[in-house]
Amino acid sequence: MNRKPVTATQQAQLSPQDRAARGKAARARASRSAHAEFTPSRHRPDPVDIIEKQSATRVHELVPIRYGRMSESPFRFYRGAAAIMASDLATTIDSGLRAQLCGDAHMLNFRLLASPERQLLFDINDFDETLPGPWEWDVKRLATSLVIAGRENGYTDAQRSVIVRSAVRSYREEMRRFAGMRTLDVWYARTDADQLAALASGRLHKKGREQLSRSFAKARTRDSLQAFGKLTRIVDGERRIAPAPPVITPLGDLLPDVERAALEDTIRTLIQQYRKSLQTDRRHLIQEFTPVDMARKVVGVGSVGTRCWIILMLGRDGEDPLFLQAKEADTSVLAPHVGKSEFASQGERVVAGQRLMQAASDIFLGWQRVQGIDGRERDFYVRQLRDWKFVAEPSLMVPQGMGLFGEQCGATLARAHARSGDRIAIAAYLGSGDVFDRAVTSFAESYADQNERDHQALLDAVKDGRVSAQKEG
Repeated sequence: MNRKPVTATQQAQLSPQDRAARGKAARARASRSAHAEFTPSRHRPDPVDIIEKQSATRVHELVPIRYGRMSESPFRFYRGAAAIMASDLATTIDSGLRAQLCGDAHMLNFRLLASPERQLLFDINDFDETLPGPWEWDVKRLATSLVIAGRENGYTDAQRSVIVRSAVRSYREEMRRFAGMRTLDVWYARTDADQLAALASGRLHKKGREQLSRSFAKARTRDSLQAFGKLTRIVDGERRIAPAPPVITPLGDLLPDVERAALEDTIRTLIQQYRKSLQTDRRHLIQEFTPVDMARKVVGVGSVGTRCWIILMLGRDGEDPLFLQAKEADTSVLAPHVGKSEFASQGERVVAGQRLMQAASDIFLGWQRVQGIDGRERDFYVRQLRDWKFVAEPSLMVPQGMGLFGEQCGATLARAHARSGDRIAIAAYLGSGDVFDRAVTSFAESYADQNERDHQALLDAVKDGRVSAQKEG
């Protein structure tokens, strides 16, 4: 699809002028206004077929939960439909300029996170689909998510247009700012809670500022200690993970004793061996903790059905917890369209992409391949279950609030792309005008229409009995 990308070494050997010229030349390959176009291909695959193909390798009994969650609304469908959109984006134009992609950059994958230094940062969270590819794809997925959320909130066409154009403008302006910065300054750039509060002080009304302050406070409580109190209980004098099916199922409730013991040994092996992927100091730290209980956890929307385990570990005593999450890493939905990963392990692919795009990553982030009790090898990545993570609630946002949130998402995405892609070339391609902003806003509305049609296709498939959807609650 793309010409052979310029490597980081080749990029460093070019002057800023040559890199800018390369970006402007890319407009001949893909004009900025042409990004407005989205017309479904005549050979477009059935969206339900794409979802079912993904489900074929997942835990069979959990697949109906995935369909149930995706059935709830067009926005929840969109969250689980990254593979569908990747297939569609592959039929659209691109500039030929590449960066490390999140691969699923919808608005709810931007959230508050903790840095290793215990600062509260705003950053991208989910990297299951990360791969190098056309930077435009992440921008379009973010923009479309804002349209879909805006529609569900009843925003007018004009209100949605302002929100999306502001987000894309923020991406463009930040990329141009990064293009003029020294390389190390780009690498050290981050957005913390104080910066967000300062930004909000001049943009949000008192109620919005108070809500943001509460979000900061709540995020700082969401850690292993909070999870310890919420997700565990004392059983026969020992701390155990409390069942909350179907979302959380302890291994003892999941399998008979013999199979349970085998799976427990497998997860212990995974945690023991994954330590090798950590820095030496963090490897030493995690050796201070011992696994004491494990459970299966159903996570997200698009990830439902993948194998995901939470592991309760204890340190100096029974009140010193660490919760880890080991999540299955499969081939990225981008791979059929941008090429396979350079990493042999899909877990390493996820971790490498996350470390490259995030301003600061979880100190326990690592990967491992392990053989399951069914004899199949699978890749996993491991991270803390909770570490000051807090996700926004789009349904509670007024247009002004969603506009500010979208701007911060756009700026954050630009910083992530600037770390891996040619920021000077991308900035030159984008230019100082709003041509690209308007084009992507038009694309996002068109693709939101397509998403609604695809959501209806899933509802029809459920109604016809083609797939089974399980409602929760």
